[in-house]
Amino acid sequence: MSGLPGAAADPYAVELLPRLGPTVADYPPGSSFGPRHARSYEFVWVLHGRATWTAGGGTVPLVPGTLLLVRPGMRDVFHWDPARTTRHAYVHFRPVAGPVDDAGWPTTRPMGGRPDPLGALCEYLVWLGGACPPGWREHARETLRLLLATFVAGPGPAAGPPAALPEPVVAMARAVREGWSDGITRPIPLSDLADAAGVSVSTLCRVFREHIGLGPAAALERIRLARAEPLLWRSNLPLRAIAVRSGFGDAYHFSRRFRATYGMAPRDFRALPPEAAPRGPTAPEGLALLDALIPGASGA
Repeated sequence: MSGLPGAAADPYAVELLPRLGPTVADYPPGSSFGPRHARSYEFVWVLHGRATWTAGGGTVPLVPGTLLLVRPGMRDVFHWDPARTTRHAYVHFRPVAGPVDDAGWPTTRPMGGRPDPLGALCEYLVWLGGACPPGWREHARETLRLLLATFVAGPGPAAGPPAALPEPVVAMARAVREGWSDGITRPIPLSDLADAAGVSVSTLCRVFREHIGLGPAAALERIRLARAEPLLWRSNLPLRAIAVRSGFGDAYHFSRRFRATYGMAPRDFRALPPEAAPRGPTAPEGLALLDALIPGASGA
């Protein structure tokens, strides 16, 4: 890892510490570990059972679904489940770049939900440490780098939108999600959107412009157009079929609205490689947050 160009500048580039994971350990009921002075960074996650972790005067319950990051210099103690055997996984590491400013890093994060990747990365680390396939250390270092970066930055955009957007927008998005559940991103009357949001049409439009930057109908149209991108690039469907799935009455109407948003006709867009095409219309933050509330394929 340290031999890769620019690796030393990456605060999440790490190296494994020999004989310190990734692996699992079983503790009999009532066992404890510590107090100790941690000398390295360590991820710990419980697979079966439970534990409590105490450091700096605070106590944190550890159960399956919680990922703990121990930092160098901490004086901590683990107390394992008094009633049954506890199995936990761990891996010790140090940053390749040397000392880093970890003051803003969290101590624990939830893991294992969908689409949160933390649980999957932890499972892969344990598998690598147990199976030891060829080149496993390099794979483990890169997986650990991704795990650390995700842990520090947060589990991903899916956890943010409900708190970042006001309740009328979230409630409206639930109705849109249900209306689009068959894969056709059809337009929904503004009055129906307002009813689903529990507010008047004028209030919904005002809230949308404040938080999204567009009215509800315009915002949803941009999302509908963005979700046509993979159909243009990754299918042989004719424009008429793509228009119908995107909620437009015909290919002409779809093409006209697509050109107005992307600056080119969908046929020209289809002929471009993805990396050369204009950026999708859900790029503005508020619109991207709304799009994340309505699961489905998106070209943003």
